[in-house]
Amino acid sequence: MSYKELDMPRRTILTPGPVEVDPRVLRMMSAPILGQFDPAFTTIMNEVMEMLRKVFKTKNKWAFPVDGTSRSGIEALLCSVIEPGDKVLVPVYGRFGHLLMEICERYGAEVKAIYQEWGTVFNPEEVIREIQEWKPDVVAMVHAETSTGCMQPLKEIGESCRKEDVLLIVDAVASVGGVDVRVDEWFIDGLIAGTQKCLSIPSGMSPLTYNERIEKRIARRKKVERGIASEDDRTQNASFIKSNYFDLGMLQDYWSPRRLNHHTEATSMVYALREGLRLVLNEGLEERFERHRYHEKALTAGIKAMGLELFGDPNAKLPVVTCIKIPEGVDGEEVRRVLLDMFGIEIASSFGPLHGKIWRVGTMGYSCRRENILAFLGAFEAVLVQQGATVQKGAGLQKALAYYIEETGESKV
Repeated sequence: MSYKELDMPRRTILTPGPVEVDPRVLRMMSAPILGQFDPAFTTIMNEVMEMLRKVFKTKNKWAFPVDGTSRSGIEALLCSVIEPGDKVLVPVYGRFGHLLMEICERYGAEVKAIYQEWGTVFNPEEVIREIQEWKPDVVAMVHAETSTGCMQPLKEIGESCRKEDVLLIVDAVASVGGVDVRVDEWFIDGLIAGTQKCLSIPSGMSPLTYNERIEKRIARRKKVERGIASEDDRTQNASFIKSNYFDLGMLQDYWSPRRLNHHTEATSMVYALREGLRLVLNEGLEERFERHRYHEKALTAGIKAMGLELFGDPNAKLPVVTCIKIPEGVDGEEVRRVLLDMFGIEIASSFGPLHGKIWRVGTMGYSCRRENILAFLGAFEAVLVQQGATVQKGAGLQKALAYYIEETGESKV
């Protein structure tokens, strides 16, 4: 039996991840494979670490990717830090706070969750009060919740964690590369990113960084190999990191000048990560953040002009994800299906209590372009009208066009 060569359909991907991959990244992934210890490749590894420090705004020694989707980086950092019986506080304001809870529980932590209504974020004072009263070992929380389109302020929480000698671990998978993230200034001890969102790289790597406070804990938990150490040594090492693949102590040895073998590196993904980071830094971090805010304003202006309502606290809105309330009587999944089948545009639904109630539109990285915003607004209106929804015909697209013309000073777009 023979199989046909794949012929992928062209899509405009406006989900909160994955997003469209920059063509320059795709080209780099077709570069020749190098051995993982080839000096040409280890030079690339060193450059990736240097670039990550700049993107994360940190002076941390350790900044490198874990092979796997963004969840792999989250699990690697948590399993390398958490010891059985550790007290972990998880402020939950969307789906991915629940993920942090589950991973922490799997590694034996005593987890305490505090909850905020989906569509809002925590007043930092509420989290700080829990830190002072419960005195956890670790606070684990999400910076940008793609499930609700909200973003949590972290600086005050980070200051409190440092003052109380609590480790702060942050899931910034959806924000790094699209909005400002300041690891050192916000007193974040460990932070995880993802490639498939604002960095516009295929899913498959999870860059992370952590400071000396976490490095010391990892060193204390480094596994003493059987047959090498005495029984007393192994008894004292009872709290070693349980995962082999996600052991950051072993990955440190691999990404350090020692280059101790841990696994066969996904060299093509490292090429992609380096190219994606190069593009971010060449654009300029502040310029990139402003580009995301610029196109967000056009999108939200168009949606409101159509007569649709945004979901979530506007003061906590994540600039790279826009949530739209599904009008009463409209089948949200049917709208998504027609958008994809007829226009090749993909948007997302949501999870849990928001499933069937909102659409989520991601404007991340390479997907965050004027032609995508305008194409979406025109197609979205057409589908809503076809589905019998009441919208202001033509208003959304015209509002976005007017915004772009006014902002650029162009007489036409």
